[in-house]
Amino acid sequence: MDINKKSALRHLPNFLTLSRILVVPPMVIILTSPSKSAGFLATVLFAIASFTDWLDGYLARRMGIITVLGKFLDPIADKLLVMAALIMIIPFDRVPAWMVLVILSREIIITGLRGIASTEGIVIAASNLGKYKTIFQIVAILGLLLHYDYHWLFGIQSSYFYVNMHNVGIFYLWIATIITVWSGIDYLVRFFKVLAK
Repeated sequence: MDINKKSALRHLPNFLTLSRILVVPPMVIILTSPSKSAGFLATVLFAIASFTDWLDGYLARRMGIITVLGKFLDPIADKLLVMAALIMIIPFDRVPAWMVLVILSREIIITGLRGIASTEGIVIAASNLGKYKTIFQIVAILGLLLHYDYHWLFGIQSSYFYVNMHNVGIFYLWIATIITVWSGIDYLVRFFKVLAK
């Protein structure tokens, strides 16, 4: 592989992270409409962006190119994507505002504590709860963006079978909210334990 290709690959994870941020404005514009088609299009954008979240991390670890910029941009991109989607569907009564507030508050508090830990040279290992929180949030948002009834079974349209995607989204959002609070408390406890040493 020549030097130019290697150089391009080194920037690929950060490029994917930036692309996730760039998806947010068009997704927000699309979600100003409560229509089924708008929800479907927003779901496609959100799903692609969510996939890049896994892909950029995988590539960065695989190629050993975890950068300061990547560490800075990745959590920002994740939070922008999730919070933009949730906030935009509040006016359509697709999601309880208090749940969005809980999720947003947790992210602000933990991000602040991570900043303090970083400046103090404190290292607090990430727990699996954060990964589970992200997974359930993504599944919940996909359901909430789709929102409407979808009549299909194994990819075939059927009048005898339907899935209400809003109910699916709310179900997973409850789980995501519980894990969000749980992971937040877990991080707080571990933060103050380390701080007390």
